[in-house]
Amino acid sequence: MTRRSKRITVVSTLFTAGLLAAAYLLYPRSTPEQTVSTTPAISSEPQFVKQGVLSFLRQKSFAVITAVDIEIADTDEKRMQGLMFRRSMSDSVGMLFTFPDETPQSFWMKNTIISLDIVYINAKKEIVSIQKYAEPYSERPLPSYKPAKFVVEVNAGFCDRYRIGEGDCIRF
Repeated sequence: MTRRSKRITVVSTLFTAGLLAAAYLLYPRSTPEQTVSTTPAISSEPQFVKQGVLSFLRQKSFAVITAVDIEIADTDEKRMQGLMFRRSMSDSVGMLFTFPDETPQSFWMKNTIISLDIVYINAKKEIVSIQKYAEPYSERPLPSYKPAKFVVEVNAGFCDRYRIGEGDCIRF
């Protein structure tokens, strides 16, 4: 073997070794699905924040039917977010939406995972209409049919369980 061929062999071997080392370092040894993380997953689900208590009252007698802890949506941003992306909600909580004016309202269930009863309430705090068992993820409008200044969202079936209906009132 000549000196020149020995040099080519050495350079070639070093080059090949370098490529193999680079490939080893750069090539992923497992796919993301196979990787087990020791860091807990961070939940992006909004968490309930109690901001008050809302009572449902029987019409005429004003006897308390039931009460729920409420989170209040009183800005455009909070009203737009609503209960979107929440995977569950206790039957003892709800969300109260407040609007600056009493006007016909309409909600939808876009990005809302849980089925809801949507209770529309006028400025006198009387229930004017209820959309029961709203379908999750639906973009179908759910109108109030009458002017409303407040809207309460609770779990689907809540109004049937407590026999809450039009003419009943709220207090918060």
